[in-house]
Parts: sequence; structure tokens; C-alpha cells
Amino acid sequence: MLGTYDLLQKSHTILRLYPVIGHFRYLFESIRPEIQQYFVESDINGIPVNREFRALVYQRAKGVRDTRPFGTIFDVYRDGYEWINHSLNPRPVPKEDPRILFGGAGCSRPYAASPVNISAMSFGALSKNAIQALNLGAKLGGFAHNTGEGGVSPYHQEAGGDLIWQIGTGYFGCRSDEGYFDAELFQETACKDVVKMIEIKLSQGAKPGHGGILPAVKLTQEIADIRHVPMGRDVVSPAAHSAFSTPEGLLEFVAELRELSGGKPVGFKLCIGNRTEFLGICKAMLKKGITPDFITVDGGEGGTGAAPIELTNSVGTPLRDGLIFVHSALRGIGLRDQVKIIASGKTFSAFHVLRLLALGADTVNMARSMMFALGCIQSRSCNTDKCPTGIATQDPSRYKALDVELKAKRVARYHASLIENLKELLAACGLETLDQLKPRHINRRVDGTSIKNYAELYPFIACDCLLEGAVVPKQWEDDWQKASATHW
Repeated sequence: MLGTYDLLQKSHTILRLYPVIGHFRYLFESIRPEIQQYFVESDINGIPVNREFRALVYQRAKGVRDTRPFGTIFDVYRDGYEWINHSLNPRPVPKEDPRILFGGAGCSRPYAASPVNISAMSFGALSKNAIQALNLGAKLGGFAHNTGEGGVSPYHQEAGGDLIWQIGTGYFGCRSDEGYFDAELFQETACKDVVKMIEIKLSQGAKPGHGGILPAVKLTQEIADIRHVPMGRDVVSPAAHSAFSTPEGLLEFVAELRELSGGKPVGFKLCIGNRTEFLGICKAMLKKGITPDFITVDGGEGGTGAAPIELTNSVGTPLRDGLIFVHSALRGIGLRDQVKIIASGKTFSAFHVLRLLALGADTVNMARSMMFALGCIQSRSCNTDKCPTGIATQDPSRYKALDVELKAKRVARYHASLIENLKELLAACGLETLDQLKPRHINRRVDGTSIKNYAELYPFIACDCLLEGAVVPKQWEDDWQKASATHW
């Protein structure tokens, strides 16, 4: 009787795939509050990725009360502990959700985005049910869904949620038979109403300097047709683009895609590596008079379903450092107000979002927490096609157990809760808008009794200080001098 009930219910994908025995997981989960403090995992950048935050996402996605008794589980005297300054004159919580406008002077179809959106996850890496649920959740919640580099599939479009179409080095969805960029195929998709912005992926935080990977075990004929690739082997994107090979070429490609898409915002995504290479892009902006509408900064701590261990653990600048560098570089060349910055890399709560906004981000992309909202339990079987929650698999017997409408509501509910808590934090700080948030509002215990705010820890360079005739900061002189607009 229990097994029959498990197979018929829709709330728990695990029970539909593992009737009866799946209840053991929920039994262990039920005692989590008492034992979770003993399972804290330290993570890069001091962001704790532990059972506390997984539980937080699950609860908010399900609409369960997420208040906590007996205070914080964190040691507030531990080095690295962070908090935000509240005000004795808190403001009323804003009724309207904040929106951030993307689109510079050369953009005729700007897009007003939510402060938090779904980060890049491709159809292929994720199942069609998972993609449908994410996009329907974005539609219900009024936020954007990044397609990932796997192209715009029918499952991205069915619900009509706003899309950010990511173009990777494989040019999936706009790829010729030889694997090169096809302008006609791009224009056909880019001009669709559901596509709101275009993102060129230069590199990914989880494996910078390496192309995307879709294991052959997850490659179906449908995915092969969408991507225009052969069956039977791993789909590995090239490490670099063939449509351009210089900073100037990148910006010309940005301008070309903006024109082909009918004036939609176009930007690029990268994980910061060699600083001179990004500064070369900055010099190219000044030289060509072309700016991207946005830059997505991905942290080296980012996740993926398939990546070599060495690249995952030891390559790529962590998000905070990369974000601060990009924000400062754009200030230095006098173009920060023309280019929006999106931050991407392990964020779960409204406080995590605020930290990134204080360091220069305009919006934040989330992938891992959105997967948690779908029901991901981090079984780390994404690359085996045996995902126990039907999210990261192409096995019909598994992904059909994921109920699209139910999970979409959870995604939308999690996002709504996140935005509401974001507004509450702002109000508690005595602030009314996101642009009033400054680095000085966030504090960190550096060691013992030494406390510094973000403005002291992460100083930005002065506006226009990298322009001709200005005094370049000493720590930037060497990199700025070596940077070139004509080559990397």
C-alpha cells in the first residue's frame, strides 16, 4: 500500500523512483536540525554550503516556515564571520519588487530584469522536465532563465518564460554543419519574443579554459538534433571561439549579435584569469566605441555536472575577487554606468545576494539553489545519467517522475521568498533601493577582535583613472601597460 501511494503521489520525485525505501531519506532529514551543526562544510570565499542552506532552500520552495529557534548555528567570533549593518531607523519594506534595466545606448529593446535569475544550465545537462519546470517557474515569478550553451530547446519555450540565450564555443542552436557560427540560424531564434538577452560564453567558472562537456551517456537523438552534433560520443565544445580571436573581435561580435537580434541586450560571460586579457577588452571598448550591455562574472567555485577535477579545484579566480576586479576596471575606464554586471557562483540566501550587490554586481544568477528548489539532493551523479531526482538525467524512467507544474511552483516560490527577504534586509539597513547599498554596509571579522567592512577590505579604484592622461594606480600599472586591444 505504501509503495502504491509513493508511485502515485507527485510531491516527492525520490519516492516515485524509490518507493518505500526512499522514506529512509526523509527519516534522516527529519532529525537534521539536531545534527546539522556537526556537518558544516567550509567552502571557497567563506560561503558555507551545508545542510542549513539546503534545508533553507527546500523550506522556502515548499512554502514551509523557515524561522529558526535558538539563534545562529555559526560561531560569530570565528574568523571570516560576516554580517550586515542594521539601522535604528529602519525603512518600510518596499511593496514593489526591484527591477534592473539592461540595455545601453546601442540597444533598442532593453530588458528590465529581476535582481535574481536562473543561471546557465543546458538541456542535455538537465532533463526536459527540469528545463520545463525552471522556465515555468521563471514565467510564474517574473524572472529570467539562462538557457546554458546547449541552445534554445522546445522545453525552454513551452511555458513562455523570459530567456537569456547563451552562445558558447560550440554555437549550439546557431551552428553550421562544420561547427562555425551561422548568422541566419542565430537571427531566426534571437528574434523570438521569449529571448530577452544574448550572452556569449567565453569561459565557465567550473572549468575555465575548457569547453563544455555533455557525456555520451546523456546524449539522445533529440539533443543531438538540437545541437547539430553526431551521436555516440561525448559532446565537448572547443575551448575558444572561432568567430573571433581578439578583444576587438569580441566586441565586433557583440555588435553583430545585437544587430541580428533586433537590438536586444548582448553581453558576455567569463571567469577572470589573466587580468591583462580582460583589460585588453577594456582597451578595445575605448578604441572601438563598442560596449557590451552586460558582463557576467562567474566564480572559480562554480559548479557543473561534468568537469576535470584539476580545473574544478584549481583554476579560475573566485567570484568576489573577479567581481571586484571587473567592477573596478569598468570604473577605471569610465564605462561602469554603461555596462551592467551579473555575478554567478554559489549563492543561496538574500544575504549572499546582498554581499555581491555591495561589491559591484547589478544582478545575481543562481544555478545550484534553483536545482535545490527542484528537489536536487546533490547525489553527485549528474554525469552518470542516474540522477535520483529526475533533474540531471535523460533517462525517461527517471525524469518523468519529476512533476513539472509542482516543481515550477516551488522554483517561483523560492525566488519570491528570496526577493522578499532581500527587501526586508534593505529595509532593516535603513535603505530604500538596491543602489543605496554600499561596501561599508557589510562587515567581516578578520581575526580575533579585528573587524573591517567591505570598503576597507575591497577598495575600488577611482573612476576614470585608467584613461589617457590619468594617474594609473600603482598596482594596476603593469597589467594595464601589457594589455592590448588587438590580441590576447
